[in-house]
Amino acid sequence: MYTPGQFAETRIDVLHELIRAHPLGALVTLTPDGLDANHTPFEIDPDPAPFGTLRGHVARANSQWRDAAGELDALVIFQGPDRYISPSWYEAKRESGEVVPTWNYAVVHARGPLRVIEDETWLRAFVDKLTNRYEAGRAESWKVEDAPADFVRKLLGAIVGIEIPISQLAGKWKVSQNRPARDRDGVVGGLMAEGGAPAEAMAELVRRFGHG
Repeated sequence: MYTPGQFAETRIDVLHELIRAHPLGALVTLTPDGLDANHTPFEIDPDPAPFGTLRGHVARANSQWRDAAGELDALVIFQGPDRYISPSWYEAKRESGEVVPTWNYAVVHARGPLRVIEDETWLRAFVDKLTNRYEAGRAESWKVEDAPADFVRKLLGAIVGIEIPISQLAGKWKVSQNRPARDRDGVVGGLMAEGGAPAEAMAELVRRFGHG
């Protein structure tokens, strides 16, 4: 990933934070037929240090887990907030006019060897963990045991686990670090005026990380 120094994010806790907040990863592998990509939610475990381990699952019918080249690392891409940035928000637009549009975004790329897990006990524990995380706080939270045991066992047989001990972890936070403070303030103001969760999420990233 092309990452100019001012946009590089290397703090492990920040990278893990984005993965937890945006867990749907694009799993990319090389197969005999070329590149394959599928999307699945991942859990990030901080162990082992320094980068941690990703865990997820895919359908057994999905050939990616069989066809991935075992000698090559898999790549998982996590996309955080992103937003179009208008040059009309920059103070520099009024001063010189020498501005152009851009796109702000935050992403994490994780690489590591792909391990396939077919053990039913592991799969059940992982599905329980994933379900409990996303059902937490709901008025009527659903649990895996709410479904008939035979039905659950059948569905567990239709998936395989994915575990990726991360060997490389890279983050790119392109959030107006290359602009002076007055332009960053204009970006925050413009985004907040647009309104909506995506714009507000990017405004918060510019506030937190945009100083470079």
